[in-house]
Amino acid sequence: MGASRTTSNPVFKNLPKQETGYAGFGSTAAGAGQLGYQYGNQQYPPQYQQQPYPQAPTRSLTIDDVVTKTGITLGVLAVSALVSYVLSISNPGLAPVLLIGGAIVGLVLVLVATFGNKADNPAIVLSYAVAEGLFVGAFSAVLSDATFGGVGGPGMIGQAVLGTFGVFAGMLVVYKTGAIRVTPRFTRMLIGAMIGILVLVVGNLIASFFTDGGFGLRDGGPIAIIFSLVVIAIAAFSFLLDFDAADQLIRAQAPPKAAWGVALGLTVTLVWLYVEILRLLSYFQSD
Repeated sequence: MGASRTTSNPVFKNLPKQETGYAGFGSTAAGAGQLGYQYGNQQYPPQYQQQPYPQAPTRSLTIDDVVTKTGITLGVLAVSALVSYVLSISNPGLAPVLLIGGAIVGLVLVLVATFGNKADNPAIVLSYAVAEGLFVGAFSAVLSDATFGGVGGPGMIGQAVLGTFGVFAGMLVVYKTGAIRVTPRFTRMLIGAMIGILVLVVGNLIASFFTDGGFGLRDGGPIAIIFSLVVIAIAAFSFLLDFDAADQLIRAQAPPKAAWGVALGLTVTLVWLYVEILRLLSYFQSD
């Protein structure tokens, strides 16, 4: 496996990995090793060759599991986002409730999945998809619809969606071709950049309480455009760490349910990227 790496996406950190298996799912090999020790590493007696100790049927995580679970999660999110968007347009008073409520519930579920070691729980993952869909739909309506002072309309939303999946596909190609290698140094640099962005966003929010627009990171001006471009780039590169984490799970022979954790991690990054791309497009549309 090479050098141990971490990932910028905290969801993957709680999907434990082992060199010889995943969590407790290497029991067959472990049992065989124990028998070998008992018999002095000699060939097993005939009864063990003819009637091996029964093991529960298991299989390892595959790329198909990851694709299927990620597709289901994104499908649920898309339906929830569409419902939220329609509700926000038809009843503008619901938009703040859906936006703030969805964001809070989604954050809580991610924290539960991350720190409660439940990232592979399908109920939590799909509940996150519903909550985050409510946030994404309302956010899209607020930024794009004239009712809220937004610009661009559905066309801008379509551009943001295409841009998001275009970046996703591009970074997948970059990862598969090895054009950029995921190394411990690369990981540390990217995580450091993400921490820097978080500090700037929080600082800008606090500054906005005292000065109109704060540091100018979200006011649509040149500084805001540059900041969004930097955030989009960092979000895009974080896909490489997510792909690598998923690849390590597959190589470690994780159980199929680990695909839900991979789906959650990728969805978190996709939503982050979509929100930032939509925000950037709104800056250009308002000019």
